[in-house]
Amino acid sequence: QVQLVESGGGLAQAGGSLRLSCAASPMSFSIYTLAWYRQAPGKQRELVAAITRGRTTEYADSVKGRFTISRDNAKNTVYLQMNSLEPEDTAVYYCNAEFNKVNFWGQGTQVTVSS
Repeated sequence: QVQLVESGGGLAQAGGSLRLSCAASPMSFSIYTLAWYRQAPGKQRELVAAITRGRTTEYADSVKGRFTISRDNAKNTVYLQMNSLEPEDTAVYYCNAEFNKVNFWGQGTQVTVSS
């Protein structure tokens, strides 16, 4: 049973920073594409950032230049560094791992940005 456990969410002021972490076990972590999604109240879940096993990254336009996704295969962990936070970034953030169209999800961590 694959488990993804997020941490690092919380309350931040606009302009501040947070770093989310997602630890995965047990799995062949290095083969998975990893991603962060978010869901704000009343909105659909959306892709924030993704990183392939080859470390190619992609970002939602709304976070480009502010957020950075990275992975540490030795620690089975994926990170999302969030800088210059905006109130619009307030959402529940979910970690995702995908391989051959099989997806695993974390339970989510709340990020709240105050203006």
